[in-house]
Amino acid sequence: MIEIKNLCKAFEDKEVLHNVSAVFENGKTNLIIGQSGSGKTVLMKNLVGLLDPTSGQVLYDGRDFCAMSKKEKIHLRREMGMIFQSAALFDSLSVLENVMFPLDMFSNMNYRERVKRAQECLDRVNLVEAQSKYPGEISGGMQKRVAIARAIALNPQYLFCDEPNSGLDPKTSLVIDELLSSITKEYNTTTIINTHDMNSVMGIGENIIFIYQGRKDWQGCSAEILESTNKRLTDFIFASDLLKEMRSAVTGHHPKDNT
Repeated sequence: MIEIKNLCKAFEDKEVLHNVSAVFENGKTNLIIGQSGSGKTVLMKNLVGLLDPTSGQVLYDGRDFCAMSKKEKIHLRREMGMIFQSAALFDSLSVLENVMFPLDMFSNMNYRERVKRAQECLDRVNLVEAQSKYPGEISGGMQKRVAIARAIALNPQYLFCDEPNSGLDPKTSLVIDELLSSITKEYNTTTIINTHDMNSVMGIGENIIFIYQGRKDWQGCSAEILESTNKRLTDFIFASDLLKEMRSAVTGHHPKDNT
């Protein structure tokens, strides 16, 4: 579990995050959503330590990340897995070597054990047959699956995903969503996903944080979105007239009811 308490982040005289408090739960897909410029990316960077909060706390199972020494932070980062928006694979390494990379860097396994673990992770994302290929030889969706395999190689307790469906077609996005959801349950990880994908929000959003102008404006699950009367949230989620009509058909609420 990750908990943030009264988190604030300012750049010079501009405050980007304002007293954000939230709990991200184990074994659930925790989504951060919001308009571009709302502060959600800054929030994610504060969670993983790429930025230091101006004030407030980031607690990893009760451990105050902000108060840790450099050595303690390095140790904690070994419990984290990261999936980047662009997959961020090494072009010069094979698929297998990409998944082995964190094992080479941080594990005490011998070479045979590292290969076996990497193959297990590739099997988990149904890509063992592609292990000898290079990133340029596989599709974008396959690259994201390799990135997931690499992220779980060290059995992380915390999994961070930055726009994992960016650039993918809807069908492939569903595959990635289902994979992240099932891995979260299987490993009981605290999975945090920064996303603009409304299919992800409605499909796997078990705990959703909506950020509006640097503040937490709403928190709940995907089913609760349908019944929400938070106009800023519903305007963001159901931006098109078609989606508004679909919501109306499901809930019986006309869009004008959200005032």
